[in-house]
Amino acid sequence: MSKVLIVEDEARIAAFVEKGLRANGFAPTVVADGNAALRSVLTGDFDLVVLDLGLPDMDGFALLRTLREKRQGVPVIILTARDTVTDTVAGLEGGADDYMTKPFRFEELLARIRLRLRPAERTPEVTVLRDGDLSLDLRTRRAQVPEATVDLTAREFAMLELFLRHSGQVLSREQILSHVWGYDFDPGSNVVDVYVRALRRKIGGERINTVRGMGYRLGK
Repeated sequence: MSKVLIVEDEARIAAFVEKGLRANGFAPTVVADGNAALRSVLTGDFDLVVLDLGLPDMDGFALLRTLREKRQGVPVIILTARDTVTDTVAGLEGGADDYMTKPFRFEELLARIRLRLRPAERTPEVTVLRDGDLSLDLRTRRAQVPEATVDLTAREFAMLELFLRHSGQVLSREQILSHVWGYDFDPGSNVVDVYVRALRRKIGGERINTVRGMGYRLGK
């Protein structure tokens, strides 16, 4: 199980990333300032760092520079609201392995984390997810059901990917909202129900089951 250090001082974003990573089989740890992050990396055994730049005590660039000066080769993905070309170039030239700006989609962050960890873990790339005779090609972003290829919108694709990665598990509306719509979702929205109905029309109404009072589940 890969250990990921989340360096983020905004509690809501930190909790959102932590919850999503834990649900996808990672072991996340959250720290809220640069000094705590530096201690954690130097004394811990982390496989990857998700780093915000706007930290309360130490700028993220300074933290990254210190890590690289101490020969810490742990992969670092910068996740920040700073979206200028200057900041992006500074981050990558300063030793970051990737650079993402906020607001962000969790599935994109997850994909980038998996990409950075793949060489170390030597895990084969999964390009097709399956559940019975239903499959989803992650490259073409199309679903396949018996005798039909199904085109999906971006939200439908993200939702179906989530269901397939958690086949047989009940997913609450909040879990689906946070994964597909990001950390800034409206918990009172009925958009999940709308998109589940759309997915059912495309892949078959019997595949996604409603679990009353809890949420939805792919398969029995």
